[in-house]
Amino acid sequence: MSPEKMPPRVRERLSALMAHVPRNPGELRAFLAGLEIAVPAGPALPTSDGPMAYLAHAFFEGRPFGGGVRRYGPADCVVWASRGGGKTFLGAVATVLDLVFKPGIEVRVLGGSLEQSRRMQEHVARLLAHPALAFLVAGRVTERRVALRTGSRAEVLAQSEASVRGTRVQKLRCDEVELFDRGVWEAAQLTTRSAPIRGPWGGWVRGSVEALSTMHRPHGLMWEVVGGSRRAGEEGADGAPRRLFRWGVVDVLGRCGEEFRCAGCGLWDECGGRAKAPGAGGGGHVAVGDALAMKARVGLAAWESEMLCLRPRRADSVYPEFDARVHVADWEEPGARDELAEGPGRALVVGGMDFGFRGPTVFLLGRVGADGVLRITHEHAASGNTMGEHAAAIRALCARAGTGLPDWIGVDPAGRQREHQSGLSNIAVLRGAGLTVRSRVLSLPEGIEAVRARLRPAEGGPRLLVHARCVGLVSALERYHYAPERPESVAPVKDGPDHAADALRYLVVCLDRAHRAERGRYA
Repeated sequence: MSPEKMPPRVRERLSALMAHVPRNPGELRAFLAGLEIAVPAGPALPTSDGPMAYLAHAFFEGRPFGGGVRRYGPADCVVWASRGGGKTFLGAVATVLDLVFKPGIEVRVLGGSLEQSRRMQEHVARLLAHPALAFLVAGRVTERRVALRTGSRAEVLAQSEASVRGTRVQKLRCDEVELFDRGVWEAAQLTTRSAPIRGPWGGWVRGSVEALSTMHRPHGLMWEVVGGSRRAGEEGADGAPRRLFRWGVVDVLGRCGEEFRCAGCGLWDECGGRAKAPGAGGGGHVAVGDALAMKARVGLAAWESEMLCLRPRRADSVYPEFDARVHVADWEEPGARDELAEGPGRALVVGGMDFGFRGPTVFLLGRVGADGVLRITHEHAASGNTMGEHAAAIRALCARAGTGLPDWIGVDPAGRQREHQSGLSNIAVLRGAGLTVRSRVLSLPEGIEAVRARLRPAEGGPRLLVHARCVGLVSALERYHYAPERPESVAPVKDGPDHAADALRYLVVCLDRAHRAERGRYA
């Protein structure tokens, strides 16, 4: 509806409201305070971003303020925040700000479930019921859509590709991305269009996709989205496609009262007294008593993952012992075989291999030093190649690495089976290419336990390290998991990470057999 067609009283109130459109983050926070929405001015921790930073980014379309920065940041953004950190509510606040001050804007809300989307819509409805804004609403606010007299509209979308693919809007807010179907997320990336709506942000409202979520699945969808995003000032931030905003429970803690003492407080390690210091945290919506109670109910892994936003939770991981900070390094390679001596005068160079065709065939190259530590130095992974082509690739990789051929390669015992057309087994092809091959019959749980024992021995440091260049193996060790819906199963899920993990397992069980006189049979 154009202003000329509005009732005079509505037109006057709208004119007065638009005359006070916030022009900077400080004015934006003051406007929200007038609506009885308290948002902490900044983060409590230097490693975090406060919720206000996200709201300012969304409202001002990535426009820079202060710091000498002149270029706009990316329009798309990611909010990685704790459970109960206010993501859904703040997404609703950002939606209302867009609707009120950007006439004609189209906003869509897409949740991990329809119920999640409706939760944000409920917040939108309550915010627009405020006396300062209610006059703007055209008609009735439903559980799926709302329209303003200015032509602005917001609507809830169902979690389906069909629903998303027909959308052409300025803003798409995706709530709880961790629960999204991957196909829906991919379809969502093509839904937005910029529009010429002028304001303190500039002459245009930029088409953008926002992702708001916790992150608890190792290498899940949210992990991938966060991995391609950067906080302001981080290395690579200028070229990142999305701006990252991150906060944990400490950044949204309420003011800590006299009833709590810092000495002996269960939140001291996280808070460090910040919730008591005026202007340095506090003022959030999570009560200190509630945060203490929540921490007492869960284990450290859940607390660090879902409340502090430090790393994904690994409750279903096959190798929870694996920690990239401990087991991954970028060490300098030795120049000759004998610089990592396993026996008298020479190093032991070993390999591990998992056979595939549609799925990748993975080969890992490693060294064992006099200290008994297995260091995985190189990897090869390819799909659709013949075993002869893989054998040639292994020889080429070893030549580039300067190791010479491996002393042996540990493989799946099933590699003894003959292929129907050639009549040769995978092991026979590798041996025909001059490679020494071993396999050991050992149950899957026993093999997994052998790898675990090297990652975290009962005493001493780790006996398995991975070079930083082996990104496939690092990803596999983090992602390899059991099915959460089948807690009784001891078989990991075969959904991609299993190939590199299996190659490592075959290597380790053969290496352990070579070092200890245990039962086992080599092919």
